[in-house]
Amino acid sequence: MLTVIDPTTGSELHTLPAADRGELDATLGRAQEAFDGWRRRSFAERAAVLRAVAARMRDDIERLALLMTEEMGKPITEARGEVNKAAWAAEHYAEHAEAYLATDVIESDATSSYVQYLPLGPVLGILPWNAPFWLAFRFCAPALMAGNTCVMKHDPHVPACAAAIAEVFEAVGAPPGVFQNLPLQTDDVATAIADPRIRAVSFTGSERAGSAVAAAAAAELKPAVLELGGSDPAIVLADADLDAAAAAIATMRIINAGQSCIAAKRIIVEDSIHDRFVDLLQERFAALVVGDPREETTQIGPIARDDLRENLHRQVRQTIDAGATCRLGGELPEGDGFFYPVTLLTDVAPGMTACVEETFGPVAAVLRVGSAEEALALANDTPYGLAASVWTSTERGESMAADIEAGQVAVNGVVKTDPRLPSGGVKRSGYGRELGPHGIHEFVNAQQVWVGPSTA
Repeated sequence: MLTVIDPTTGSELHTLPAADRGELDATLGRAQEAFDGWRRRSFAERAAVLRAVAARMRDDIERLALLMTEEMGKPITEARGEVNKAAWAAEHYAEHAEAYLATDVIESDATSSYVQYLPLGPVLGILPWNAPFWLAFRFCAPALMAGNTCVMKHDPHVPACAAAIAEVFEAVGAPPGVFQNLPLQTDDVATAIADPRIRAVSFTGSERAGSAVAAAAAAELKPAVLELGGSDPAIVLADADLDAAAAAIATMRIINAGQSCIAAKRIIVEDSIHDRFVDLLQERFAALVVGDPREETTQIGPIARDDLRENLHRQVRQTIDAGATCRLGGELPEGDGFFYPVTLLTDVAPGMTACVEETFGPVAAVLRVGSAEEALALANDTPYGLAASVWTSTERGESMAADIEAGQVAVNGVVKTDPRLPSGGVKRSGYGRELGPHGIHEFVNAQQVWVGPSTA
């Protein structure tokens, strides 16, 4: 059984049955059976399904958004935005998939030679709880438009969200088996990966779980895309627009209560503007409203689970004990639910817990540096490499981007995911790319076709 605790109250929300081995087999059988017909459909026919799904979600946005708010504590205003963003991903690939997968003509000794991009088969998406709708469509929209079928194993803490996503496909008349929800227990995931009907795996989640998924996929010689954790730096240099930087970094740090892989976590500030910038950041953090995520005025809801909150608090206390200064927050609140205050730590140094571990919550760690060169070295001093931002002149920021070890860099802007642009990490933040033209190429067979006679 999948038991969900309401993070706002700490009480049981609902309990839903998990899939057993028989349901696993039946689901994969339907995905395999649906693949032959789906891969033969035109891009226009596949696009019609994705556009219908997007329209249905927009029409049902209030109900779908509330499911996220109830199961994982996302503020209702953010939840509505996530439903819209998921619909956008579906619409984007419906519009652009055919161009992204256009045949590449390459001259050789053949009369004609080219590369065509063909679907692989059923793809398994293993997803986390922190963005239930967006991450589902980041996975499925490109895979479906490429002609694959999708099996979604969502996080056990958002089963109602997962069921609702599958129901949208059913409601618009998508071919049976093209997209399915598979509410597996974690112990059964390896069985699904090993099944020969699954041809590829997409995983978003923790580094530890990603390593296990990567090993299981590699053992079966199956392609995988992994988007794992991050300890993402935001570099603020002396020539930055401090007001703009403080506003954007505050937003990046607290969206989804800070429970985002690409959220700014280590804020690296040049010495000459450090104190002024910290004051601006503290002012913005102090004004944020923490509360019931069902309320329209709430900006920060609870942490999704009690164990996650306890781990976050451990990271904060260990960092303070190591010599950091707590300028704001840092204490577990009394009362129901899994709330954690917006916390601002300064005087943070390399090696402290908030620097070496991913902090998944509304906790900002500020580090002081003497130069841009020191800031760059510190930004790269992490086993992760997911995302980063740089606040300085445009020319200088673009020059620095090439030296930052991260899959995406924003210069004077918010780090975000966008259906038009590829997203992913390096080092222990994973491999492969999602979104943009790069994302749809992850799960296709780039088939070379050589047509004779030879012209040699």
